[in-house]
Amino acid sequence: MKIFTAGQIRSWDQFTISHEPISSVQLMERASLALANWISEHCKAHRKAVILCGNGNNGGDGFAVARMLYLKGFDVDVFVNDPKGKLSEDATVNLKRLQGISGISVGSFNQIEQYNFDDKTIIIDALFGNGLSRPLADEYKEWVGWINKKNNLKIAIDLPSGLSADGLLDGDSIVLKANYTLSFQCWKRSFLHPETGKYTGKVIILDIGLSKNYHETTETGYFATDDYLAESLFNPRNDFAHKGNYGKAVIVGGSYGKIGAAVLATKSVLKTGAGLTFTLAPQCGYDIVQTTCPEAMFLEDGDQFIKHFDIDKGATIGIGPGLGTHKETQKGLLAFLKDYQSPLVLDADALNIISREQKNLQLIPKRSIITPHPKEFERLFGKIENSFKRLELAREKAKELGIYIVLKDHHTQVVIPNGDVYYNLTGNAGLAKGGSGDILTGILTSLLAQGYSEKETCILGVWLHGKAADFAAEKHSKESMLPTDVIDELGNVFKELNRKTHRSL
Repeated sequence: MKIFTAGQIRSWDQFTISHEPISSVQLMERASLALANWISEHCKAHRKAVILCGNGNNGGDGFAVARMLYLKGFDVDVFVNDPKGKLSEDATVNLKRLQGISGISVGSFNQIEQYNFDDKTIIIDALFGNGLSRPLADEYKEWVGWINKKNNLKIAIDLPSGLSADGLLDGDSIVLKANYTLSFQCWKRSFLHPETGKYTGKVIILDIGLSKNYHETTETGYFATDDYLAESLFNPRNDFAHKGNYGKAVIVGGSYGKIGAAVLATKSVLKTGAGLTFTLAPQCGYDIVQTTCPEAMFLEDGDQFIKHFDIDKGATIGIGPGLGTHKETQKGLLAFLKDYQSPLVLDADALNIISREQKNLQLIPKRSIITPHPKEFERLFGKIENSFKRLELAREKAKELGIYIVLKDHHTQVVIPNGDVYYNLTGNAGLAKGGSGDILTGILTSLLAQGYSEKETCILGVWLHGKAADFAAEKHSKESMLPTDVIDELGNVFKELNRKTHRSL
């Protein structure tokens, strides 16, 4: 799914209006009906709605939704900054339609503090939506701050007021904190970063029939990895295949006290389907790896940490889980990278070793995949102010070094060498546990070994990791799920992928 800027979304509306053809007020009616239907279906315990409307088209959506919810049996009250003030043309049309219904009151914002908000009242935010390009004015800040203190269910139309579609707003901004955001047609970047996404609650994307032609022909550098994209990348197992068809994967990691990380990565390689799996680890990990991963073959180097990286060059390699940063390990890894030219997966302590000197970045083979969490990224490339700037720096570095960067986050971002970004939509806070990154390293190494391209490996691998975590959270809860639970759920994810793939043939 493509992610468009605020300007592109406005152009998408206009393109639809001129090419369908449909009038702007008719398109507003279509969008508002989708909103009202969703609210009516999912808020059956709340039969009272207070709708806060701005002067622009987001307010016009609010006026239309008020009318439709009233006809569906809701008690509806509407508040606007100045009911007699200047409104957009379409908002004016919908306000007039609303004023023809005697059962709906329309008041000004300065009356809202006297309103009786009981626990059955939904607050619907239709103040600004996609049109906001600067922080809220002082009077709106005051009202939004007051609404934020209410414990009622809050639903934002398009975007929570105070939020931009494209990122952080400059200055001292306040944002309405929604429980749900009902947006149109595509994701916005601000939904997908921690600084801004915390205001949206659960995001629901409603299809309002905007032009498919515009979507297909308009270029963007940002995409959302949804289930449909992941399914299109998945290659089902060939019934006549043998283990040699699915590659040789080697996990290089583990040190005294950290063998578990290598075990998690190895199990993930196996569960993701590599043909042959090896673990290169120190002798202290032999019994552990052979006992917990009998399907994998053990390659030994060193007693308590790895010194040499003597690996079959025909294998696909993932380096880092539990590796440690002993001086001899550092020396061995850097010597290996100087002579190794094929793409590989680098994570955890492998990245920490590389980050010791900036010149080491040039040792990363072209088309390799690195998977830093925010602190590891900072060690590699320098301190940044926020996740939006981190992503832009990652785009620069991916182009400069010719590598794939997997920025681990709530919505992990895959950055490919041409600068395109894929935001992942699966996963949950249950992955905020040690060992989760080791699993991802194993998944990526396994997919790369099986012949997926580097781009396919990153996009599908991150999605698989998050989807398995969603299954694990459903079964165990986000609090209690373990990284091993995520590994166990990979089989169920593949079952689902196979069912959908066979059904589409």
